[in-house]
Amino acid sequence: MTSTGRVLRTYEGGRGRERDARSELFLLAVSNFVSQQTFYETGADRDDRFAKLLRELAVTDPAWTAGLLGWLRGEGNLRTASVVGAAEYVKARLDAGATGGPTGRQVVASVLQRPDEPGELLAYWTATYGRNVPKPVKRGTADAVRRLYHGKALLKYDTASKGYRFGDILNLVHAAPDPDKPWQGELFRYALDRRHHPDTAVPPASDRVLTAHRELMALPVAERRAVVTAEGGAERLAAAGMTWETLAGWLQGPMDKAAWEAVIPSMGVMALVRNLRNFDEAGVSDEVAERVAARISDPAEVARSRQFPFRYLAAYQHAPSLRWSYALERALGHSLANVPALPGRTLVLVDRSGSMFWSRLSDRSELNRADAAAIFGTALALRAECADLVEFGSTSDRVKFRKGESVLKILGRFGDLGGTDTTEAVRRHYRKHDRVLIVTDEQYTHHHRGDPTEQVPADVPVYTWNLAGYRAGHGPSGTGNRHTFGGLTDAAFRMVPLIEASRNADWPWAA
Repeated sequence: MTSTGRVLRTYEGGRGRERDARSELFLLAVSNFVSQQTFYETGADRDDRFAKLLRELAVTDPAWTAGLLGWLRGEGNLRTASVVGAAEYVKARLDAGATGGPTGRQVVASVLQRPDEPGELLAYWTATYGRNVPKPVKRGTADAVRRLYHGKALLKYDTASKGYRFGDILNLVHAAPDPDKPWQGELFRYALDRRHHPDTAVPPASDRVLTAHRELMALPVAERRAVVTAEGGAERLAAAGMTWETLAGWLQGPMDKAAWEAVIPSMGVMALVRNLRNFDEAGVSDEVAERVAARISDPAEVARSRQFPFRYLAAYQHAPSLRWSYALERALGHSLANVPALPGRTLVLVDRSGSMFWSRLSDRSELNRADAAAIFGTALALRAECADLVEFGSTSDRVKFRKGESVLKILGRFGDLGGTDTTEAVRRHYRKHDRVLIVTDEQYTHHHRGDPTEQVPADVPVYTWNLAGYRAGHGPSGTGNRHTFGGLTDAAFRMVPLIEASRNADWPWAA
């Protein structure tokens, strides 16, 4: 990322550096859950800043902006920012009468990767800009609908809780069935009937999932629990596309041991992780628990789920039974597989100040930025050839660890260290390391001590990994050996060895 050279003040009064528009937008995008309040900035302020920056760059640098949005939804795995960004991209270019570059249709289609996202994009557009939906949004959404809609998707995502049902979307964008999917025409007609004539809508006989689901739903309530307990019950639920959320309502009673054990085989990995406490409270058997533990810790399953490492930490903190601990530890390790093994000597500094503890990662998470920072700082230190791991706030201390130790065990050694004296932490602990990496929100308080990065010789790289996306950074970036990344994945860390190998890795989608 690149700073402009203009001096700003951090929210704590420290002397900061302004980033250029591309760097500011990238850092904000990868660290911002839409409408998420932070310690220093309201959710509305951050959303406004995100939209303004994106609209500006959609006109002045459309190829870069389209690349950012595609990366956010793909490798970055950030759904809401990419969906909102695509809508703003279209709006800005229509308002400016801009031509050339990636089309709005292409950008919209590129960010819609899950069957409920067409509805989310349309809901954002109509809430923000009214019900007059322009052609690029309609056509891009129609492209996504043809790619994403199938029977299981309809059962899972076409629910009354959604602002836009599948039938509403089909009416609005007029998506024609994919010529390579001859069954899709019947599916679309059923989605429309489901929306407008739910009492008489009949699923197409060619769709076995929808037909099996209809048969289950027609069973009297008194007979439903017998399906769960019968031999082959789990297979019947799976064949009908029955999710654990649907099952709870279908039974119209408690999710007991039998219910959980019947639906567990068809649950996704992250649904399993989120329900570990429920499994324990229902008393699922040790045999079933072993199968759950094996799935959630399987490297291929972890990679496929594309979940952030902090999800596993949150589960570890909230699951009451020790039988999940080892599996979650392994899953966390697998989710950090792309953190590089840095050669030489590395200094890793983890911000444990009050603002990091106060700010949760999202309104749906109890985990704070301080713990997320500690996860990645610890992973870097464990993977590095030789590393010093330091926590800092008003004071700073080394965090002791041994090679091969559990990440979760090391996390227990971090504390809450008050304010943010980044400069003193760097000055105190830098000892001719080959590189310095700082995981922080960059809002240091002791501005009279100077730029934290100036405590390190100019020929030694300093990498700042920012977890908050505020406007002012604590030092220069994008020039010389000073670089700032952001977000909640390990994608930024993969840039470190690329930069040190003198490759062009300015932006992840261009590397």
